Amino acid sequence: MSWLPQPDPVMGRYGLEVRSYLRSLNPRLPRSVQILQLGGLMNAVGNGLVLPFAFIYLHNVRGFSLGLAGLVLGTNAAVSLIAGPLSGPLVDRLGGRRMLAVALGFLMLGFGGYAFVESPWHGFLASAITGIGNGIFWPAQSTLIAGLTPPERRPAAFAMQRVVMNLGIGIGGLAGGFLAATSFRVLFLADALTFVAYAAVLVAFVPEPAQIAHRVGEQAGTYRDVLRHRVFMGFMALNAAFITAGIAQIELIAPYGKNEAGIGERWIGGIFAVNTLVIVLAQLPIARLAEGRRRMVVLALMGVTWAASWLLVPVAGLWLAGFAAFAVIALAAAVFGIGECLHGAVQAPLVADLADHRLLGRYMAMSAFSWQVGFTIGPPLGGLLLSVSPTGLWIFSAVVCLAAGAGALVLERALPPAVRRSPASDRREPDVAGRVAAPVRAR
Repeated sequence: MSWLPQPDPVMGRYGLEVRSYLRSLNPRLPRSVQILQLGGLMNAVGNGLVLPFAFIYLHNVRGFSLGLAGLVLGTNAAVSLIAGPLSGPLVDRLGGRRMLAVALGFLMLGFGGYAFVESPWHGFLASAITGIGNGIFWPAQSTLIAGLTPPERRPAAFAMQRVVMNLGIGIGGLAGGFLAATSFRVLFLADALTFVAYAAVLVAFVPEPAQIAHRVGEQAGTYRDVLRHRVFMGFMALNAAFITAGIAQIELIAPYGKNEAGIGERWIGGIFAVNTLVIVLAQLPIARLAEGRRRMVVLALMGVTWAASWLLVPVAGLWLAGFAAFAVIALAAAVFGIGECLHGAVQAPLVADLADHRLLGRYMAMSAFSWQVGFTIGPPLGGLLLSVSPTGLWIFSAVVCLAAGAGALVLERALPPAVRRSPASDRREPDVAGRVAAPVRAR
């Protein structure tokens, strides 16, 4: 019947390409890893409740100075500097699942303790307990994910880890904006409960990787072997610089926005939600775009992106107010989120590629250590700069990000040629039985 509309072959091909692209973003993770990520999502929602408001809670509610609030929060990272490396051998010996359960117990006590802070020593104690949990958490969780995931799917697993974490933080940050308007104490107690929920999922549904049993009695080496790996340690130093001037400063958007640009708590929650939405939507596509590309160039681009976002922030405080200030800082948070996706496409997969598999727990602990160095230096330094020069904080952070990006290009020459580019994954579609033919390219 000629009067019926005929299918457009161009649109048909376009639709097939879109569906094929969306299928290519499927991380195809084992069920145990999916369940682990679900538990992480619940936990991340709780963290999102408190992350945007920790500085505000200590400064505006408990009356701590900006510098003191930064020291309290920095204690978390300082303790993690000790707990993280100590946890590496325990993760290698006891397994990621057991040590992750231990970490969740400490985190429940620490974040729950913030709800009852009345004086500075209360804050330092809660932060120290939280630091023990954080120090164990990341090496344990990362090792568990690596152990449960086939090697060819690990980049996708770590990308999904970031998506889940940021989705939860965004949801929690948005909800936290409403809860903070009524009770900050409820925020921290709700966060503590999410650690209990995560532990329940972990114990009930996530197995210990089989290879843990094979490592009993095996001479795996020591941290001396990790520290002698100069290229890896250079990469860790670079990561510490990026975290110090980048991710560790994002918490200061909240007090800056409130005290310098007059943005209310609910709008501050929205800023963090924008940042998270960008990461959730862009992390997997950016990880896919990074395949086959030079990793250090991607990191250098990240440094430029973060510098641009930080230079946008003082525009809101100097010349804008109200919704206009919110819009500019939200734009900065979105740009920063793109940079976080670039970081996520490179950092954890490169750690895994550089690591001696016998020392994976220690390598992951050292990677977490580099993050904690940044979080130890970043908040106190940022709080001090914010109290002295609110505008200077963002300019300084931008300069450090650019310098670290240049350092990434220098480090590229020392990387083994085999790891300079992100590996290109096998994108062929599975057959109806879910099978994929063996690849013809050599690894």
